[in-house]
Amino acid sequence: MALFMGIYSPPLPFPMQQPTSRVPSLHSGATQLPCFSTTLSSPVMMPPIQFTNRHRRSAILHCSASSVETATVEQRTKINTRRDVRNIAIVAHVDHGKTTLVDAMLRQAKVFRDNQVVKERIMDSNDLERERGITILSKNTSIFYKDTKINIIDTPGHSDFGGEVERVLNMVEGVLLVVDSVEGPMPQTRFVLKKALEFGHAVVVVVNKIDRPSARPDFVVNSTFELFIELNATDEQCDFQVIYASAIKGMAGLAPDGLADDLGPLFEAIVRCIPEPVIDKDGALQMLVSNIEYDEHKGRIAIGRLQAGMLEKGAEVKVCTPDESCRSAKISELFVFQNFSRTAVDYVDAGDICAVCGIDDILIGETIADKSRGKALPTIKIEEPTVKMAFSVNISPFVGREGKHVTSRKLRDRLYRELERNLAMKVEDGESADTFIVSGRGTLHITILIENMRREGYEFMVGPPKVINKRVNDELLEPFEIATVEVSEEYLGSVVELLGRRRGQMFDMQGAGNDGTVVVKYKIPTRGLIGLRNDILTASRGTAILNTVFDSYGPWAGDMSTREQGSLVAFEDGTTTSYALASSQERGQMFVEPGIDVYKGQIVGIHQRPGDLMLNVCKKKAATNVRSNKEQTVVLDTPLDYSLDHTNFLIYAVVLDTPLDYSLDDCIEYIQEDELVEVTPLSIRMCKNPKMAKKTK
Repeated sequence: MALFMGIYSPPLPFPMQQPTSRVPSLHSGATQLPCFSTTLSSPVMMPPIQFTNRHRRSAILHCSASSVETATVEQRTKINTRRDVRNIAIVAHVDHGKTTLVDAMLRQAKVFRDNQVVKERIMDSNDLERERGITILSKNTSIFYKDTKINIIDTPGHSDFGGEVERVLNMVEGVLLVVDSVEGPMPQTRFVLKKALEFGHAVVVVVNKIDRPSARPDFVVNSTFELFIELNATDEQCDFQVIYASAIKGMAGLAPDGLADDLGPLFEAIVRCIPEPVIDKDGALQMLVSNIEYDEHKGRIAIGRLQAGMLEKGAEVKVCTPDESCRSAKISELFVFQNFSRTAVDYVDAGDICAVCGIDDILIGETIADKSRGKALPTIKIEEPTVKMAFSVNISPFVGREGKHVTSRKLRDRLYRELERNLAMKVEDGESADTFIVSGRGTLHITILIENMRREGYEFMVGPPKVINKRVNDELLEPFEIATVEVSEEYLGSVVELLGRRRGQMFDMQGAGNDGTVVVKYKIPTRGLIGLRNDILTASRGTAILNTVFDSYGPWAGDMSTREQGSLVAFEDGTTTSYALASSQERGQMFVEPGIDVYKGQIVGIHQRPGDLMLNVCKKKAATNVRSNKEQTVVLDTPLDYSLDHTNFLIYAVVLDTPLDYSLDDCIEYIQEDELVEVTPLSIRMCKNPKMAKKTK
């Protein structure tokens, strides 16, 4: 018997008697999968319920794909479906195995030769993605399972790149939601699932890493179902299929302890539970551009799903914008995604995802339409940015030493060119001609742009991140985020105190397992998150895990201080010496080591007290001809042991501490209102803003 909760209409994914026999046959003769394959170790006690007409529907479970079969005969005469195509996006929280699952799907679909050497995380082709271990850009591929073509879109898992997720969801009918078998739904899981449910997509839940010793699949599936309820999922969406998998081993199954030798159960679930593309085969040509790539030889490549009609190579089309303005264009080349590459074709039928060449000025959100009777499709809606940073030309004494693009014109052109494919970002002119305001979904979103620009040879300066506030009915509102911290009980007090100082409000706390860890959830202002990650790692001895996701705008939470210590600032231009650093390190922690060129105003360390302090880190030891039996030797890391001709010398060895190695993300989180980060292809430096000179000690 299916169990129901009094306030919810969808059935819970709790154990049922003989679930396989309860699944209706969608296609006669086909092997069917149960929509829920979860078995709890103990029965769930539910209170008595007053059943309404809404609750009196059949207890038989259906995949949400079955809604396509309910179309009337009149609708079928006008709208058809592509039974040989499935379009899916794979979404997940960071590091839940999403890209690894795509690797296994590609291998088992025989995309590569048996003797071909293939590196891990194939879809993370960008150098920055492989270095950071995260997916930044969404990418397309496809595989064939039996007679069905499955178009797969690998999406980022971090909410700062939510614009990538929001765009690609326009091209698919369903999603694979990958959830870790231990952690369960995390903040980014909530974010990407919310977007998928808003589009009305069907969801197949993949409980990944099921082979972990501490796996708890029952808890994870029930937590996922509760998340569906919280996000107001429909009854059909709540009837999700559960697949248990070990992506790294390439195995999947309908039960945690019954994995098949391959991903066959996962492929079967995709074909059965993901709806077929609904198309208007005989209608006027329409394709919404959801992504853009660039090729040195082919130029700009527009990617999207063909909604209606047929697109042919060499065809003359119209490019329409949401404001109903159109311009003529011609398709020079046409591609579909086949396996791990683009394949040239002469035509594409509606329902498939394709890539179009020949339109040099095409933008994301525009519609490629029929030349005579085409109309624009609704544009892509993207959430507004929450954080902004000021970009300006480099004004340090070292300008032009390492970069080749240093002028404001080139900086401006590069920033505005980013808007062509990054819809979630905004660029505005600043107060001066050499300053530009860049707004994004988070500091990581903007930091990735900065890192890409420095690798392209750009040299510039950026200011501290600032939140974007709103004023509604004369009330100041600021963005709030949900911060989830997993920390050991030993350091819980320090973390709670730290979040409290940043205006965070705890609303949930629970144990995460038998290892003594606790998960706390806070609603905290976005500005309170700036620099929080490093502080939490320091407070927890590097053991805490912090995840955040945007929640909503709320009333201004009040003033707060995100940094209690000042900076150590270079007193003059020159080269650092070990002699000067030996005395300087007594004032705080240093960023530089001996032999590094610095300039006046450059930040060379963290002061151990509030307020800034000017230091001469280039001071040299005076050279005299007076010999003494007492000398001072400065060494790095290890003390010296001298003996000469059996003569005893009393040597004072001063050991220089290892300097702090701050990354670009660390520097951006560290700087305050009157400080800047100097970004060049080879170096990252911090300095005081000369335009906001502040009196130092």
